[in-house]
Amino acid sequence: MSAPALAETTRRAISALVAVVVLAFVGLAAARSVQPPAARDASAPPGEFSAARAFDHVEPIAAAPHPVGSAAQDRVREHLLTTLRRLGLSPEVQDTVSIQAGELSSSAGGSNLARVRNVVTLLPGSAPTGRIFLIAHYDSVQSGPGANDDGAGTSAILETARALAAGPRLRNDVVLVLTDAEEACLCGAKAFVDQHPLARGGGIALNLEARGSTGPAIMFETSDDNERLVEAYAGVPYPVGTSFAVEIYRLLPNDTDFTAFREAGFTGLNAAYIDGAAIYHAPTDLPSTMDLTSLQHHGSNTLALVRDLGGRDLPGLAAGADATYFPAPGLLVRYPGGLVWPLAVLALLAVLGLGWLARRRGLTNGRRLFGAGVLTLVPIVLAPLLAQLYWLLLTLIRPEYAQLPIDPYRPGWFRLAVVAIAAAVLLAWNAVLRRKAGPATLAIAGLGWLAVLGLVLAAVTPGGSYLAAVPALAGALAGLAAVLLRGIWSVLAVVLAGAVATIVLLPTVIMLFPALGLRLGATGAFLTVLLGLALLPTLDLIHPAAGGQRGLDALRARRRGAVPTLAAVLAVLVCTVVGLRVDGFDAQHPAPTQLMYALNADDNTARWLSDEPAVHDWTGQFVAGGPQRVDATVPAFGPEVMRAGPAQPAPLPAPKLTLESDSRAGDARTLRLRLQPQRPVRLTTLHVAAGVPVSDVTVGGRQVVPAKPGDGPWGFGFVFHAPPPEGVEVTLTVPANGPVRFRAMDGSDGLSALPGFRERPAGVGIVGSHTSEMVTVARTYTL
Repeated sequence: MSAPALAETTRRAISALVAVVVLAFVGLAAARSVQPPAARDASAPPGEFSAARAFDHVEPIAAAPHPVGSAAQDRVREHLLTTLRRLGLSPEVQDTVSIQAGELSSSAGGSNLARVRNVVTLLPGSAPTGRIFLIAHYDSVQSGPGANDDGAGTSAILETARALAAGPRLRNDVVLVLTDAEEACLCGAKAFVDQHPLARGGGIALNLEARGSTGPAIMFETSDDNERLVEAYAGVPYPVGTSFAVEIYRLLPNDTDFTAFREAGFTGLNAAYIDGAAIYHAPTDLPSTMDLTSLQHHGSNTLALVRDLGGRDLPGLAAGADATYFPAPGLLVRYPGGLVWPLAVLALLAVLGLGWLARRRGLTNGRRLFGAGVLTLVPIVLAPLLAQLYWLLLTLIRPEYAQLPIDPYRPGWFRLAVVAIAAAVLLAWNAVLRRKAGPATLAIAGLGWLAVLGLVLAAVTPGGSYLAAVPALAGALAGLAAVLLRGIWSVLAVVLAGAVATIVLLPTVIMLFPALGLRLGATGAFLTVLLGLALLPTLDLIHPAAGGQRGLDALRARRRGAVPTLAAVLAVLVCTVVGLRVDGFDAQHPAPTQLMYALNADDNTARWLSDEPAVHDWTGQFVAGGPQRVDATVPAFGPEVMRAGPAQPAPLPAPKLTLESDSRAGDARTLRLRLQPQRPVRLTTLHVAAGVPVSDVTVGGRQVVPAKPGDGPWGFGFVFHAPPPEGVEVTLTVPANGPVRFRAMDGSDGLSALPGFRERPAGVGIVGSHTSEMVTVARTYTL
């Protein structure tokens, strides 16, 4: 080998080593920036948050499932009241009926109502400029004890209140709002913002949630015009959040208690840890599943933020526009939303400038750039498509995965497989095109698509534009430097651009996998491809198989390019095999099943019902055949389709519907009814026959606006959660041209006492569903 060739090889080797070391360090730091801190034990100073002290509340809160209206919920509420009184506070119980109508309602053609008992406490400020509201719900679903959802948020607030009480009084008021009936209908939060005197005038709402058992506490939702509030959040010890998550969440149909506060005009933030979602709403949401580092993250950030906001001029926090922000090692990077479009346009101009300069220097030409630009769509489209097919393959191998909320119990190996799928596609694409197009052409084409995506996101989801625009701008500037400069400076520029792309994109990949789950693994694959495209110039330093080689050298280059591709494919296979092996079902990680029982008291017939997409062997003992609509029997479930099977009728009384008064005025009848369950139930429902116009409705003293009915046999209806023993009073006006048919139904929980029921064996569990294990009894009345 000649001396110049040896020098070039040495320079390449040093460059590759520098790139690998720097990017590995940056990647580790970027991943660490979205990890929770170590949990503090009970010996932590009194003024600090301790996950161990907070966990002492999780265990009594999550001793058993405690849905709204249950005896277990009464015990949890007493624990909250006792704890707050011991802190020298004066908690009150807001006992009222609340209604949640419109899009937040789950009942067919109607509204959700509930009798709620919120626990509310005021920590008065010394010279308040406003109020800070700390919010978490203390109820659970009927199918799980709710250790994480939302024992985590509730216990974090109790520990935060203790730490605040141990220190000097804050300037601003702090209101603790521990809401009821969140799982049922978000009715507790709605009751507070609509009816409680402390809610008047609004304030800063901080909602604490959990949708899993582990992971960082992510600030995933804000009110509008969040710039100044995000600035305050950036000062917490461990800020984890991204404006892209806020944009995505605004597009989703999901809601939490924060929705009621946001819609009522409050300024605020919503935070949750979301990994480990297989236990979501399930019996496995136990205290033993909670990751105390996640609880520590929740509490440390909340306490610090409350103390910061406690001394601020609160009305000023509602001003400004939305900010763009994302996590980086040691800080939360943020800039005004007004810079979104300038940065996106600048990124596109920089890439165009790089393409022009590369053409002038003979590194590429217009035809090659156009062809590479078109072919760059291959990994952008193919990798997400293969990721979705990969999930379908997993559900074919393990049909039970389709019944889990969004992820298997231990999804780590499968997530790595999705990343490897994206890497394999990108590396294969690069190996095939590299020789003909040249590395410079491919790098510019990749940056070009990043820049275009940055513009698209600026128009559609402005808070997510940075994901593409910032790496594109950094890569284009580095490319310009690499073309204009020589030697070590060009290498440093390329590595620096790779570091920027890693810091911007890697944490988002890590956060979005648990946020959207493997069932939407295409998103993770898509972002991984974007990161790969941004790292193409760095890849050229590590793998110097430049274009233009001939003969044996070109063949060797292609073979070298195939090695990493084959390695990525092998990684997919290995991760899949290992993932399937470690993620088997057992007593601690049971296969989810869903079953309910519906008794029609009109003819004393009963059915087993299940909404499982693929019927489990255990469930197959009860249901068979294809899905069918069930709204004729159980109208509260609307046009939902379920599989059904015959069941033995149980001696269960139907809800009683009594006509207490019937007044007529012209062609209208005003009926006053009483809907009264005849057994302990979690909810009761009432529906009117389809085609009957209904007006002037009140339920439990609350006015209800009839929603547009669906296309089933029943029209207007409502669900009332936690009905009182004396029943629910209903008034409504209907036409006076004849009798009206009503369908009354109630629902309780627990199938074990029913005739014909067979207990689940070990390794078979209950899916986290609002209808799992429900027993419904319905009767038709004509009045």
